[in-house]
Amino acid sequence: MTTHPNTPSGWYADPQGTPNLLRWWDGTRWTEHTHPGQPGQVPQQPVAEPAKIQHQVQQQAGVAPAVTGGGTLFSEPVLVVNQKAKLIELTNEYSVFDQHGRTIGSVVQVGQSTLKKVARFVSSLDQFMTHRLEIRDAHGQPHLVLTRPAKFMKSRVIVARPDGQPVGEIVQQNVIGKINFSIEANGQRVGAIKAENWRAWNFAIVDHTDTEIARITKTWEGLAKTMFTTADNYVLQIHRPLPDPLLSLVVATALTVDTALKQDARGFG
Repeated sequence: MTTHPNTPSGWYADPQGTPNLLRWWDGTRWTEHTHPGQPGQVPQQPVAEPAKIQHQVQQQAGVAPAVTGGGTLFSEPVLVVNQKAKLIELTNEYSVFDQHGRTIGSVVQVGQSTLKKVARFVSSLDQFMTHRLEIRDAHGQPHLVLTRPAKFMKSRVIVARPDGQPVGEIVQQNVIGKINFSIEANGQRVGAIKAENWRAWNFAIVDHTDTEIARITKTWEGLAKTMFTTADNYVLQIHRPLPDPLLSLVVATALTVDTALKQDARGFG
């Protein structure tokens, strides 16, 4: 597959040879999305198919249709987090949708050095390195910055605003058995994330009283895609309105849980 100069990732010259036409490759197949490959025209990533997202939410995650929220990362009761499928994953990239399939944000890994990309390509050593991600709205504006310092056994994620104002931390509590994280703000525990099985696929998020306030469910993309690409997909269901900083920390948790765990080989850290 070849691509035009200055063309965003995922868009390629039409495989059937149509001049000045770009087509979208979703990681497994060519889609029906096309864009004229004219100079100065920058194609945007196509909107996810609403039916696919709704199937992911309702059938795969078992989440009933919820009342539509305010259309943002911090006002929707259901967030769908889909990692961009890649045969070789050198940076983490996620698209975030509402329950109807509308794009409302993204998560992008930033600050990747060439050395770190090489380490990621040839080994799993990058799990011991520092990672930094930005949670952005639908317009590409960052709202949260997450830093996972280099780890040996346990992960810790530092959550801050783009101006550096601290929000809180997500701190791994154990390495054996079902993985748990503490959600902390101003040095106090305000909640926790509890894996429901040892492979850490599904999580219950609770507040400081141990009452469940949200749930993360990993959705299955099929054997072929799971084996041959690095895509990890999740659905977050928030059960009730939450105050900040708890809301921001819950959203940060759901959008970065895979990077926090860095689960190699589909579940083995």
